[in-house]
Amino acid sequence: MIPTLFPTRLEPIECRNNDFVPETNRMLRGWPMMNVLFIEDDPMNRRVVKDMLDVAGARLVEADSGERGLALIDADNFDIILVDLRMPGMDGFEAIRRIRARNDDKAKLPIVVVTADTAVDLRERCIEAGADEVLFKPVAMDSLFDAIGRQLARGAEDGGMIS
Repeated sequence: MIPTLFPTRLEPIECRNNDFVPETNRMLRGWPMMNVLFIEDDPMNRRVVKDMLDVAGARLVEADSGERGLALIDADNFDIILVDLRMPGMDGFEAIRRIRARNDDKAKLPIVVVTADTAVDLRERCIEAGADEVLFKPVAMDSLFDAIGRQLARGAEDGGMIS
């Protein structure tokens, strides 16, 4: 018999924070499921983020362009939007500006930029365009979850998320 790291079998436990859950009509094990839109042209980057969000039981909807992302916002409800900046066609800055220019509650959705760009003034330009937060690639899972948690908590303080 091969010795194991844990001498006894570990049983999974379910942790629930009842203070806030995103408002959505999708359920996972009886609890609302976070609905995330990721606007990113690189399929490998989308896959990495999808794998991270799968751990949290979130639903990730992928858009490979700014134009496709805007169409998905029209068609579905999201709790948060992740967006890359450098994409062919409409870049992330323009996508963010167009989301913020909407005449409905979706204009208030939290937006987190996920980028490999390292320009000195990048964070300021993203905030000026309407982003709420900026993460730099490669993104660690804890950094992604922290950013999403901060933005969802801020949304809850402002009266809840879009449903």
